[in-house]
Amino acid sequence: MGQQVTPLRVGIVGCGQIAQQYLDTFARLDTVALVAVADLVPERAAEVAARVPGVRALSIDQLLADPEVALVINLTIPLAHAEVSLRALAAGKEVYTEKPLTADLASATEVIAAGEAAGLWVGCAPDTVLGTGIQTARKTIDDGLIGRPISATATMVTPGHERWHPNPDFYYLPGGGPLLDMGPYYVSALVQLLGPVTSVIGSASRLRQERTIGSGPRAGETVPVEIDTHVTGVLTHASGALSTLVMSFDAVATHAANIEVHGERGSLAVPDPNHFDGEVRLRALGADGWEVQPVSAGYRAAGRGVGVHDRALSADRAHARASGALGFHALEVMQAVLRSAREGRAIPIESTCERPAPVPLSGL
Repeated sequence: MGQQVTPLRVGIVGCGQIAQQYLDTFARLDTVALVAVADLVPERAAEVAARVPGVRALSIDQLLADPEVALVINLTIPLAHAEVSLRALAAGKEVYTEKPLTADLASATEVIAAGEAAGLWVGCAPDTVLGTGIQTARKTIDDGLIGRPISATATMVTPGHERWHPNPDFYYLPGGGPLLDMGPYYVSALVQLLGPVTSVIGSASRLRQERTIGSGPRAGETVPVEIDTHVTGVLTHASGALSTLVMSFDAVATHAANIEVHGERGSLAVPDPNHFDGEVRLRALGADGWEVQPVSAGYRAAGRGVGVHDRALSADRAHARASGALGFHALEVMQAVLRSAREGRAIPIESTCERPAPVPLSGL
């Protein structure tokens, strides 16, 4: 790994499906030490603790009060993100939360303010943007290989998570939907590639009023749809570049690249920002075809939780890349797209964030 640090001692609140990916990553790190887990369903926490030597299953109150826990990883559902993060900060713990930062901008503002007042770091997923896929694409842009960036497209379509998720209810409640669920990956990647956003315009629709669960013990049960399930938006970046978003839980499939960035001298096909790696392909002006770019930046073999690893390596917390400021900016952008869809007008973005520092090519 190169740089040796005292392990950052962390506790996880929320032991649902995503937790295992964090456990797999932490098992490979000597920068992060998982010491405790908690869940509203105690059996889930006990099951996780039984699989990981030295990890204790606690109640949420016990974990937040535990002096061994320096940072709380908040893997609860979006509607609970604010409550858990605020409680952790009040207990003197740093916080790293799954995306989105919170379910609404008002509570996100409260979380950021609480962190600043307490002098505690607030971090936010997605950290997929720290992998070799997005970081190699960023280096290709920063090295000038496409010239001045003009525009980008970001496309994510799926017929709905209820087809595979045994408890998909929260995807169709406020705080869910294709934009707030998958958009953080794409918006965070676009900010990495092109910088912060200054205004947006959006439109949205809803195909069905209910969804049928397709797997697990609740298969065949219907859940209500309370949010729009197909969202489009145009983002104006401070650089002048324009990004077009298409996020859908209604459409079946697409041939489009997950993200494309177009510049004066070339176009770049960027891999899925929901993954850490993938091919970056460049087509230069006048070239006959696309060329795969060599992996040149980012954390190799990264997994969910690498943002916590990045925080552990940051002697100055302000330099940790998966920051609450970026999470807040991404949330405001997405909320503004939805607001624009309701109000039929362009919405200015009040927040901004620094484009995070690039990640040099390095292993875990």
